[in-house]
Amino acid sequence: MNRRRAPRRISLSQRRDAPAGGEWRQRKEERWRGQGKAQAREVEEDESCEQHGKEAVPRGTCQTMCPARELQDREVQNRLHRFEMLAGTERVRRPRGDPLRAVKEYTRPAAGKDSTNPTDLRPPAVLLKTVCYLIDDIAASPHLHPWTEVYSFVFDRLRGVKQDMIIQRVSGLNCMAILERTVRFLIYASYRLCGEPLWLYDPRINDTHLQESLSWLLDCYATETGPHPNQEEFQALGLLYNLGSARATQHIMELSGRLRTSPAITLALSINRAFLERNPVRMLRLARRLNFIQGCALHRHLVTCRRDLLLIYSHGYCSRNCRFPLDRLAQLLSLDTSLAAQLCQAYGVDVNQGNQLVFSKAAFTEPGKGKLHCKMYHNIVAEKQRELSVGNIIHGCV
Repeated sequence: MNRRRAPRRISLSQRRDAPAGGEWRQRKEERWRGQGKAQAREVEEDESCEQHGKEAVPRGTCQTMCPARELQDREVQNRLHRFEMLAGTERVRRPRGDPLRAVKEYTRPAAGKDSTNPTDLRPPAVLLKTVCYLIDDIAASPHLHPWTEVYSFVFDRLRGVKQDMIIQRVSGLNCMAILERTVRFLIYASYRLCGEPLWLYDPRINDTHLQESLSWLLDCYATETGPHPNQEEFQALGLLYNLGSARATQHIMELSGRLRTSPAITLALSINRAFLERNPVRMLRLARRLNFIQGCALHRHLVTCRRDLLLIYSHGYCSRNCRFPLDRLAQLLSLDTSLAAQLCQAYGVDVNQGNQLVFSKAAFTEPGKGKLHCKMYHNIVAEKQRELSVGNIIHGCV
């Protein structure tokens, strides 16, 4: 039988027209050198583009809180907010805008719209002046009501400020001063408007913008040259607001030893540890040492903390003959006796006529939606406000 021979394999160097080994290596080295030169050209082009981009960053020239063109357009379109109208024209068919009160509103980026026109952008100093006006004359005003409308106006105008900052790539002291006031305002609003209807206040939207502003501020602390006198305050606020977050905890642990051992951050770390260990008694005891704005940052975790305390006690004191004094539990919960009784009943804990609690793990239930109003149990934070004005709170003058 004739067996078919397997085709003979020919190496690359044995093929027709194939260069010799040394020549082939030489060609390959030339190809690599060509690729290296091409990559070098690409890097040079990228660097030139970045340099060109830095030169092309727009710088605002508008010296008023609202550009003249926008104010005129909003007057014609009847889109002025009542806080911006010229006194005496509020009731006319087309109110006029007050140049000293009108503030540039936030507008979504749109195709074909030039958002880099210097005459429509406010420089950093004007942006800081605008934020101070929004705090002192709007948010802190005792004459403007309701505060939900005040919040909506200030929130939108702060978004406009942030938009101008991003377009101009603002950095430095003015940037940090604006972000610090923005974070305090959003934290205070999250406390004051807690429990409001969603169409008046959306906590998720507020949280999104608060996290973005806080992240930007902490990044400024890390990249800008110091000193930063308020860094300790905002590092602690970031941890208290994001209690239990592994990312927030890791960020704190990566700070310098001097910052980590500062009083505010040490207290925040202790509260975070108690929260992670599900030790609500210790957490509430430590929370009494917080100042007002720190309490505002922490307040959204109080419902979970108190719920955990009642659940633990429902298991630990579950006995037919066991009774727990209501006034003692009220102290642990940092509530007065009547609110403590209401909270217990919401979770299925029985309160007898002698103000004694009967804990039962079988009777413990989660309250239905809408039955537990967080705002009713804010006294641990509210008692810290005392005579503090809204302006002092947001400016950090406490």
